[in-house]
Amino acid sequence: MAASLKPLDQQVIVITGASSGIGLATAESAAKEGARLVLAARSEQTLNEFVQRINAEGGEAISVVADVGDRQQVERIADAAVRRFGRIDTWVNDAGVSIYGRLDEVSEKDSRRLFDTNFWGVVNGSLAALPYLKRQGGALINVGSEVSDAVVPLQGMYSASKHAVKGFTDALRVEIEEVDKAPVSITLIQPTAVNTPYPEHARNYMDQEPKLPTPMIDPQKVADAILKAATKPERDVKVGSMSKLNTTVSKVAPGLGDKMSAKQVDRQQKNEPPRDPEGTLYKPGEEGRIHGSGEREEVLEEAGARGGSSRSSR
Repeated sequence: MAASLKPLDQQVIVITGASSGIGLATAESAAKEGARLVLAARSEQTLNEFVQRINAEGGEAISVVADVGDRQQVERIADAAVRRFGRIDTWVNDAGVSIYGRLDEVSEKDSRRLFDTNFWGVVNGSLAALPYLKRQGGALINVGSEVSDAVVPLQGMYSASKHAVKGFTDALRVEIEEVDKAPVSITLIQPTAVNTPYPEHARNYMDQEPKLPTPMIDPQKVADAILKAATKPERDVKVGSMSKLNTTVSKVAPGLGDKMSAKQVDRQQKNEPPRDPEGTLYKPGEEGRIHGSGEREEVLEEAGARGGSSRSSR
């Protein structure tokens, strides 16, 4: 049975990683469209401020403080959504973090922590959401990356985690959509580099401040792709022309893709010392920004005053 998805203003949408970047941009846009929201992240203060603003402006949202790497905490997100709104129509697994450093230098502890968030967070969210989505139909949307197909040096473990997200999402789609014929649409979103605080939140082993290589797209492009997939079933969506190029090259000319990827080493470092090498791998960030500081900054109050939203790369 094909999934029949509702208009956004009739939906209950769960978003993980909702306190910054793509997740925050998606939440802002969904609120503007009239969706009822369940926003989850580790950043309690930022979530509470954002939810209060949505509700004050006539929307309806709740926050759940949770670490997506912990299955029980993710189950709490689903429980809170159903307790408050009675159902879940769309679940967006967006929470993610990166590590900048060579694979032979990154500690196993840090690598496992990254996988807990990026991979197991998607697994936990997907399996918590599916029983509810199957009941009346809905959309499961997992945020991967162009490096779910391609790779990028100095972010090797991040690339590996996003490959794993793609493998899990593709296999789950076959089981749920093709074998079970359940009324659930399962989508993988694959953005190119996005202008979010992603580099600032990363664990950094380098002796310079990390950055994303240009060109970067605005986070709003990714938010738009996510919300389109919430209303119209999509298998996978490459967001940004570089995502289309890099994923294609990785498949049809992998040797050339390796050489192109190698050129990204110097383009991922700023000419300044690291600001916060620990990043948010183990601790929440409370800046509440959609955009990264490299291009332009946007805080919650500014986004609210403008009534718009914008996103960053991942």
